[in-house]
Amino acid sequence: MVQLGNSWDNILKEEFNKEYYLNLREFLKVEYRLNAVYPSMYEIFNAFKFTPFEDVNVVLLGQDPYHGEGQAHGLAFSVKHGTQVPPSLANIYKELNWDIGCYIPNSGNLEKWAKQGVLLLNTVLTVNAANPNSHKNRGWENFTDAVIKFLNERETPIVFILWGNHARHKKRIITNPKHLILESAHPSPLSAQSGFFGCRHFSKTNTFLNENGVKSIDWQIE
Repeated sequence: MVQLGNSWDNILKEEFNKEYYLNLREFLKVEYRLNAVYPSMYEIFNAFKFTPFEDVNVVLLGQDPYHGEGQAHGLAFSVKHGTQVPPSLANIYKELNWDIGCYIPNSGNLEKWAKQGVLLLNTVLTVNAANPNSHKNRGWENFTDAVIKFLNERETPIVFILWGNHARHKKRIITNPKHLILESAHPSPLSAQSGFFGCRHFSKTNTFLNENGVKSIDWQIE
């Protein structure tokens, strides 16, 4: 049984017992035994451990984890301290710099965002080494759909930031008019020029939070 150590445990307990998740769990047991899978099995749910349900003010949604060794640690777009900043995150930092003037840091660790209420979530939470999208359609999409549905029901306004087609597909289940949806191309070098650069999602997020009496996010990574 997954133990997250906060309010998510009660909210997701029934999800962890559903047939699709039990099938996903069996699939992951085999994959972790036979292949290199990222992140570590102990870090899969870090996004939920860092950001309890009631603290979520922003959902930053990506695709699936980084598939290089030592990169993914359960927070979308984030890497551990001391790990080279991946190209997608480098583009995020460029947009941050252009949008609100944040200087570009050396660290790619985004735990600071998670601790401020930014749920750093991917649509799929595991991946095989050097094989992006390898755990697509195994059940994770059902799980992250459920997470977003629970958040959609919240009365406190949330900003949903959807980057890339996999994330934008979740728009259909964000139906509560209290929330703000921001969407663009993925920050990957393959697509960032097609609508990610210039999206101003960081300043738009803080404007919306402030207008709704919610503390804005300090986006600067040290």
